[in-house]
Amino acid sequence: MAKRIYFAPLGCAKNQVDGEIMLGRAIAEGHVVVDDPDTADVLVVNTCAFIEDARKESVAKILELAEIRTRGDSQRLVVTGCMAQRYGEELGREIPEIDALVGTGALDRFTEALDARGGRLFTAGPHFLPSARMQRAVADTDGSAYLKVSEGCDHDCAFCVIPDIRGRHASRPIDDIVAEAHALVAGGAVELNLVAQDLSAFGRDLGVRDGLAALLRALGEVPGLARVRCLYLYPNTLADSALSAMKEVGNVCAYVDMPLQHADTGILASMRRGGTTDSLRSLLARIRERLGDPVMRSTFIVGYPGETESAFETLARFVEEAGFDRIAVFKYSPEEGSAAAALPGRVPDLVAEYRRDALLSLQEGVAEARLARFVGRSERLLVCGRDEAGTWYGRTEGQAPEIDGQTFLGDPSMGPADRLRPGTLIDVEITAADAYDLYATPLRTDASVVLG
Repeated sequence: MAKRIYFAPLGCAKNQVDGEIMLGRAIAEGHVVVDDPDTADVLVVNTCAFIEDARKESVAKILELAEIRTRGDSQRLVVTGCMAQRYGEELGREIPEIDALVGTGALDRFTEALDARGGRLFTAGPHFLPSARMQRAVADTDGSAYLKVSEGCDHDCAFCVIPDIRGRHASRPIDDIVAEAHALVAGGAVELNLVAQDLSAFGRDLGVRDGLAALLRALGEVPGLARVRCLYLYPNTLADSALSAMKEVGNVCAYVDMPLQHADTGILASMRRGGTTDSLRSLLARIRERLGDPVMRSTFIVGYPGETESAFETLARFVEEAGFDRIAVFKYSPEEGSAAAALPGRVPDLVAEYRRDALLSLQEGVAEARLARFVGRSERLLVCGRDEAGTWYGRTEGQAPEIDGQTFLGDPSMGPADRLRPGTLIDVEITAADAYDLYATPLRTDASVVLG
């Protein structure tokens, strides 16, 4: 019998793809997705377990839907994602309203879980590798989609438990990824964002030399695919061949998203990240030498055990000098089972919070100066929609969905801003910038990208 499914997505882009795969399978079997949990037959939370704050958010959402679940016997509550994979049995015991839990390796059993009762746990290995044969419920209508190219991670970072949850690194065949890219473009996507736990290691497990470079060159041949953006590159596996492909393939964005986590040599060693302050500087110089002036984004952890004031100052100087366009900063979260959880030298929460805020404040000035270089340039803009005030906005190739800023369109008299269509590309002139967003006006009226 067809069921109405309310789906609450949490976590990263990789988790979003998992959710789209589960919903795609459900829709193919005749089920429907609804926006109101009170009208649903099945309530689903796709959880994240990466850090403590993410786990708290996941549990809060589970409890919120559990309260709705108790209002009537006709509803069921299903928990999916990383928390189901890692803490499934515990969640089933502690929250009796949960009818079923689906681990990250059992996505193909999602529809079976819709009929389950009694906290039944569905597991089948640490991850489920997508394929082009699978249907995905890609809900976005702004012309952009995520494309998961591999799963798992072979690194042994001391602060991270992703290998325990998602397993070792496993890549999809290039021809299968390209086939899915064709399908996504046929469905309206003009921009694909490649995601993985370690994108720059793509293909190594399959014995493919220079795998990421080969993948980018193959995606460069997909008709109608205007943009390919690389997310989650790892510094120790980023090869010159991949940088060359980014430079040479016409639809690949000059965009480097590479979480470094820290820049102090001692902290990097403790984190098991490898590298030194100087080697990271050399890496950034090598990237810029190859790509010219790419948009660069990174992620850092503050408050890691043993992070002295001197170590933090090293990080702050590095961020100030490196010239990242954007960074994300997380307060260290001790993860059960990780090597770092047992380390001495715990940094007090208030100190870690101060360091996070100080680093973000420092970066604000850096980002404002970096974004100012776009003023006066013409850029190709992917139109995304209108904000709550009715202002049209979109994203340049240097603005990834969800994690970066946006470009807002002003002065409709200079172009078709009152008749734009989400999911199309237009040319704009950047007229202003702040630390987060760009502002632009359309350069010309293009009948192929406007309504009417």
